[in-house]
Amino acid sequence: MARKERPLEGEDGPLLEFATALRRLRHQAGSPPYRDLSARAHYSVATLSGAAAGHRLPSLDVTLSYVRACGGDQGEWERRWHAAAARLAAGAPGNDPAGTGAGPGGTAAQPAPYVGLAAFRAEDAGLFFGRERLVEDLVDALARHRVVALVGASGAGKSSLLHAGLLPRLRVGAPAPAVGVLTPGPHPLDRLRRALARHEDPGGPERVLVVDQFEEVFTVCADPGERSRFVSALVAAARRPGSGCRVVLGVRADFYAHCTRHRPLVEVLREAQVVVGPMSAAELRRAVVEPARRAGLTVEGSLQATLVAGAHGQVGVLPLLSHALLETWRRRRGAALTLDGFHAAGGFEGALAQSAEALYASLSAPQQRLARRILVHLIALGEGTEDTKRPVARAELGEDADTRTVLARAAAARLITLDQGVAELTHEALIRAWPRLRGWLADDRERLRRHRQLTAAARSWEAVGRDPGALLRGIPLALAREATAGGTLVLGAGESAFLEASAAAEAAAGESARRRTRRLRGLVAALAALAAVAALATVNAVRAGEEVTRQRNDAVARNLAETAAALTTADTGTPAEPGLAVQLGLTAYRLSPTARTRDGLLSTLMTSVPAHGKAVTALAYRPDGRQLATAGADGTARLWQTHGTGRPTPVAVLPGHPADLRAVAYRPDGRTLATACADGSVRLWDVNDPARPAVSAELAAPGGDVRALAFSPDGRTLATAGAGGGVHLWDVGGPARQPAEEARLTGHRDTVRAVAFSPDGRVLATAGEDATVRLTDVSDRTRPAALAVVSGHDTTVFSVAFGPDGRTLASAGGGRAPVRLWDVGDPRRPAPLATLTGHTDVVGAVAFSPDGRTLASASDDRTVRLWSVPRGARPGPLATLAGHGTAVGSVAFSPDGTALASGGFDSTLRLAATDLDRALAGACAHTGPRITRAQWSAYLPHLDYAPPCSGLERP
Repeated sequence: MARKERPLEGEDGPLLEFATALRRLRHQAGSPPYRDLSARAHYSVATLSGAAAGHRLPSLDVTLSYVRACGGDQGEWERRWHAAAARLAAGAPGNDPAGTGAGPGGTAAQPAPYVGLAAFRAEDAGLFFGRERLVEDLVDALARHRVVALVGASGAGKSSLLHAGLLPRLRVGAPAPAVGVLTPGPHPLDRLRRALARHEDPGGPERVLVVDQFEEVFTVCADPGERSRFVSALVAAARRPGSGCRVVLGVRADFYAHCTRHRPLVEVLREAQVVVGPMSAAELRRAVVEPARRAGLTVEGSLQATLVAGAHGQVGVLPLLSHALLETWRRRRGAALTLDGFHAAGGFEGALAQSAEALYASLSAPQQRLARRILVHLIALGEGTEDTKRPVARAELGEDADTRTVLARAAAARLITLDQGVAELTHEALIRAWPRLRGWLADDRERLRRHRQLTAAARSWEAVGRDPGALLRGIPLALAREATAGGTLVLGAGESAFLEASAAAEAAAGESARRRTRRLRGLVAALAALAAVAALATVNAVRAGEEVTRQRNDAVARNLAETAAALTTADTGTPAEPGLAVQLGLTAYRLSPTARTRDGLLSTLMTSVPAHGKAVTALAYRPDGRQLATAGADGTARLWQTHGTGRPTPVAVLPGHPADLRAVAYRPDGRTLATACADGSVRLWDVNDPARPAVSAELAAPGGDVRALAFSPDGRTLATAGAGGGVHLWDVGGPARQPAEEARLTGHRDTVRAVAFSPDGRVLATAGEDATVRLTDVSDRTRPAALAVVSGHDTTVFSVAFGPDGRTLASAGGGRAPVRLWDVGDPRRPAPLATLTGHTDVVGAVAFSPDGRTLASASDDRTVRLWSVPRGARPGPLATLAGHGTAVGSVAFSPDGTALASGGFDSTLRLAATDLDRALAGACAHTGPRITRAQWSAYLPHLDYAPPCSGLERP
């Protein structure tokens, strides 16, 4: 019987209401004991009972785990949590959105010792601690090289290091060099010329030019020519003989590849770069404690430990740490910063989300809509990189009272900065940490992309003196109008004038066309009789001409599709030039829309990532779809954060295996990853904190070489298989005890290459080099019982997979029909359903989509094929994806079914969209710079220059 909880105490308020609602939810679930809730939620009894105690607001993750364990609506409770957090932030003692240090009574106190989301400025040097060693490294590098690149992830503290670390350090000494700072902006060349001109005035022997947020050259500057000239001029200014100028570049790490496309930067990055990594525990402690000590404050020991543990090893966490410290300072107890204040602020990401939600809740409904328009307007959408902040002229946002109110409150909350007539997000961390903003971006991404294209087109129109030839017409104009309809986007004066001029030009052209039409009607009537006579004579010639044109187009398209594929499978596995392969593939498809050209285009749209030093042997998605694990022949497994079909972000490497890895599998709760090695060992990794995976258990499978792994749907059993024909079942249900063998399945006469549980966990399918598939009843794990042996393959069966309905089984191997489908509705009497032919070599892996309507197969013929497998209907081919340089050995659908991952022996991981029609329709979003006339002439010498993506289609 569940122990009664203590009555809630305290004054009415959001904490008490939230705790009361949690207790009511538990009561509605039958009042299960907290020990049972702990087993379901994977949090301790103390944590869960504390969530409903009413002392502090629990974290969002704890709340949702509590709700999930009680069978509640997680979406509803996430909204409740944000509402409670906003109320607490708005009414918290000492809460001071402006950061003045005024307490609850409004009395002025000392200024805040933390800067929040904002980067440290030169005047904040007295608060900047923990990066002293890195500052010295940067100064030393600058003394030895004329140009130095400071490279680090977003949130690693590059801008703070430059402004509060390097600049004050340079100004110490005699004689101190003249120092200037610039950010590239939309016209970096003009800014550079002005900066160099200013530096000529002092006339001293040494000058240092700091270029902060160098990635704006790629995100804000829309002119590739100006971009290249800026890079060349910047490096030349430092390396010119007799030049007294030195240059420091602050570069975000995810734009490193962009930098390597410019030869002057390649030399800089090769010779002189300083990498900003995560802070050590000692450095973090200084960054937390020293600013408070300087302000006469103390930091509670438990708070220090919590902050250092949470931030240690995290590269991009510093803005969140600084903001959480600022919010904790606002909730200080006397002269002490406390752990309770930190929790009340919402923790790391919760503090930022809580501040943003408090701002949003303080606005009226019209102001909230305006806040959405403004904030998304301040973001540059990433193409293969994370979204970044985008500086915007203040005048573009409007001058009405509501706009001034929204900007003033957002600036007071330090979510945006207003400086020298420019508005921008204080830090990109807001994009990552505020769920509401991420939702806005997801909903409006295509509209925002078109708006950015409209902005670029308007600038080009202005640059050519408002030449009418640069105006939009037809479909591009219609797309622009659709993107800006409804008032959800902020339009600048130049963009509005451009749209109005385009609409007026199209209307004038339409009226002119109507006049010509009226004049031509008379001529058409007179010529009709003559045309009828001529038509009969020419019909045969036209048909012959059309057939010749069709055959020519087919031949050109086939060659062009092959050329695009060759570019995609170049040495690195990526296109030789950004977007060129996609544009060639798209041109081929539009010229001759056949299955071959369509598949070629889809293949060029795949994202390719070098994943391991050797072959990618296996891969698996975490059940929530946010993470992907890959295994390699280099003896490592790697964890990746996924972004749909975009480029995944490396998270961690799981080292230590002495031989090739064969398989990986996630436990259904996503907290444990199993890896199998050729030496016969299987390791269970605790990946609850993906950045710091740790081995939680290790077992040795009898027989050596483990070739396959599978967790049961309830996560309590792990099946392993490999050399010797044995299949072993292990009890892995107890989190604190060593896995124990439950049973061993026999029957296979040779190595077992694949294992798979049915969706209900009652049947285990195994397959191997004896060319058979065996079905075993494992409903009682300790006494498995053979059900059936499925024969039909000519050679080794490398892979098996159950459909989501549990009634269909796919198997793959070699021979004449490498992929087969079986009806296993009655697992004692499996029956053949279909054979899928088309691959020209062994098929090493098969996988069903989450809805069971699509099957993917990966082959040694270097392709991945997609098949339509509707229940009760004949299966058929959907698409063939090429691109891997060698055999493809693994394939998996993302849990939401929108992405398909494949791993090859070429050491690459490739990601493809599964909505083929949508991928084709959106191909122009992946083209990058438009194909030039020179490139067109090289690949299509006999066709007139007609880029497949123009106007607003071009990103």
